Amino acid sequence: MQSRMQPLSAVELDAAYAKALPNSQQLFARAQQIFPDGVTHDNRRMQPFPIYIERAEGAYKWDVDGHRYIDYWMGHGALLLGHSPPQIRQAVIDQMQRGTHYGASHAQEVEWGEWVCRLVPCAEMVRFTASGTEATHMALRLARAYTEKRRVVKFAGHFHGWHEGLEVGVQPPYNAGPEPGQMQEAVEAVALCPPNDLAAVRAALAAGDVAAVILEPTGGHFGTVPITAGFLEALRAETSQAGALLIFDEVVTGFRVAPGGAQALFGVMPDLSTFAKVLAGGLPGGAVAGRADILAFLDTKAAGQAKIHHPGTFNANPLSAAAGVAMLSAVADGEAQQFANGQAAMLRHGMNEILAREKVAWRVYGKHSDWKLYYGADAPPRDGNDQSVDDVPWQRLDSRHPQQSSALRQALILKGIDFNGGRALVGTCHTDAVIAETLAGFAAAVRAVKEHGLA
Repeated sequence: MQSRMQPLSAVELDAAYAKALPNSQQLFARAQQIFPDGVTHDNRRMQPFPIYIERAEGAYKWDVDGHRYIDYWMGHGALLLGHSPPQIRQAVIDQMQRGTHYGASHAQEVEWGEWVCRLVPCAEMVRFTASGTEATHMALRLARAYTEKRRVVKFAGHFHGWHEGLEVGVQPPYNAGPEPGQMQEAVEAVALCPPNDLAAVRAALAAGDVAAVILEPTGGHFGTVPITAGFLEALRAETSQAGALLIFDEVVTGFRVAPGGAQALFGVMPDLSTFAKVLAGGLPGGAVAGRADILAFLDTKAAGQAKIHHPGTFNANPLSAAAGVAMLSAVADGEAQQFANGQAAMLRHGMNEILAREKVAWRVYGKHSDWKLYYGADAPPRDGNDQSVDDVPWQRLDSRHPQQSSALRQALILKGIDFNGGRALVGTCHTDAVIAETLAGFAAAVRAVKEHGLA
């Protein structure tokens, strides 16, 4: 960020943040009059107020006060090639000139679906939706229709969208009780298991009424609690034996960890899989893909069974389809994923080197195009390679540390870097030069947080 901003050591962190971002503060004051919490997404809440962005390109975004940031939100995971990559931008512009909504079928949706079926191992057929939440909702409907069973098994800390059928036990303290407005009956239809706990899954399956087991295949919140080796293979065997479906929620992992998603990376075939984010190239869009005999419940011609009704004004919208075709064709060879993974590994190593040098008991970890911060480590990393969190109980690993995460995010914003406080996504736009700037800013931010007694 520009050098005109107030040095962190001169004033308290909150005051420095507020002084640097007057236009964002003014917009937040207006937003509080019209939006609950003043935001349009729960994860965009920030104290004392969020930053407001005006434009973005590549690895960077610029706020309404004129400051430039290196961005590690990457569109909540929807951007693998960075902001507004030329090939996707041009595809959307070309489609915009031809129309934004036909209220009819179109060639782009067919090509988009062909790319999904070409890349995703389980995808015999696909149905598009407008979001990842809609996709997981549909997957549950399909599973219950196919198996004629009621319950679903999910794992604590795994997020599958905000619909009431799966918004259970997502955040600490992982209660299986209903949220305000959520039906108790919906919660009772979910068997909540600890992550990586095969015995708990077996116990749930033993009742014989489980339609499906659903999970994020790299672990909750894109591997914040990493999946243990062999767990996916064991789930495949257990669900097959019990007559339940296995659903991979690949809304984040799809086309990011590998061109065919986590199922291709790990070699485990689910019955159904859900997608969004990278799927639509940064525009709204989701999908359910999987076995043809299961998706047949969406088919009016399927003999001897009732059809699941599925309209949706923006299903396979032409703009999303154009962006999706451009994105999937660009990442199909796996080179983008490999590069982003390598850049993320470089960041994790460099950040842990800084934490070791500054003697801060945090840990940066991750396995793919991501980096995550564990604020509750017992000791600083020994060096950049000290990234293991395998021995950390899952509840601690998934726990929130609001003071530290908020302070670090503020300090990084003041150094021209933005992430969500706990997790970050890396794209092909994060070049070596961007990483060098990030590490310099991270070192300064860590020292600032230490000065304020929060590390």
